[in-house]
Amino acid sequence: MGDEATRDNIASNPEFTANADLVERIQSGDTGAEETFYRSYAARLYYLALVRVRSTHDAEDARSETFLRVLSAIRNRQLRSPGALASFCLRTLDYVVLEMQRKQMRAERLAAEEPEPAIHEYFLDDGVKAAIERTFARLKPRERDFLRMYYYDELPKEEIARRTGIASERVRLLKSRALKSFREMYLRLAKSDTKTRRKSLV
Repeated sequence: MGDEATRDNIASNPEFTANADLVERIQSGDTGAEETFYRSYAARLYYLALVRVRSTHDAEDARSETFLRVLSAIRNRQLRSPGALASFCLRTLDYVVLEMQRKQMRAERLAAEEPEPAIHEYFLDDGVKAAIERTFARLKPRERDFLRMYYYDELPKEEIARRTGIASERVRLLKSRALKSFREMYLRLAKSDTKTRRKSLV
């Protein structure tokens, strides 16, 4: 009897019924419902993410990933209780943050083992310099700005942290990520140039 009364009380809760209706509309393909879902939960999820990760950039990433996973679960009808959408969002956010923290720990360990470039690597010929400039131009603005501040402007990590809005202890991690992106882009462009030269010789 008590369980039935509890279920009746939950079902009569305005937020529960509104969420259940919202989930049903999303499952039916209503794009307007997805926009309503985002507007209703964006600020709340961002705040909760920020409390957990202490970084505006990471909080935005966590929120975006949470929305993607929750929407996927809704479309695939994986919510056991559509009315309990809020608690499902919170649990999903916790999983996302946990995954991010584990990745960060792994990246920090790798960064700690990463040696600084040898001095002779800075003395480059014109061809290599041109390749570096092309690579640099294709990086994400955040990565490009970081590398410029770190290597060209030679700013202290505290100032880089202030300008990028991250904790100073995360500067090394951001450096590792930016260098990784640079290396991958550089190798990709080099491989593409090699294929182009081979075709021109045929």
